[in-house]
Amino acid sequence: MSNKARLITGWVLTGLVGLFLIGASGIPKFMDWPGKNEMMDKMGIPLSLLPTIGVIEIAVTLLYLVPRTSFLGAILITGYLGGAILTHVRISDPWVFPVIIGVLTWVALGLRHPVIFKLALTGRAGDA
Repeated sequence: MSNKARLITGWVLTGLVGLFLIGASGIPKFMDWPGKNEMMDKMGIPLSLLPTIGVIEIAVTLLYLVPRTSFLGAILITGYLGGAILTHVRISDPWVFPVIIGVLTWVALGLRHPVIFKLALTGRAGDA
């Protein structure tokens, strides 16, 4: 894959991850929709916590979308998704979707910054 194609693919994946985390997951935490109360009861999450969770999700995603803070954002998204995975495992719900989002987060960042792949695969970022 050429550098330009790799970079474009990385940014497209980054945008898709950001769009999902903000648009499909973060913003709905501030809205009322059918089945919301039942879902949160099943997960054991009080409705009063949803705005806080939504702010955290949107904030870490915005950090990920800003090039200068994208690495920190990816780390924080990983932690956030770890909590989502725990919540789903605890209630015996399917938990693979947050894992996929986490993997896509890092793949997108690695496509934009290949040193991340090198560090993950070799344990070293440079030749030294």
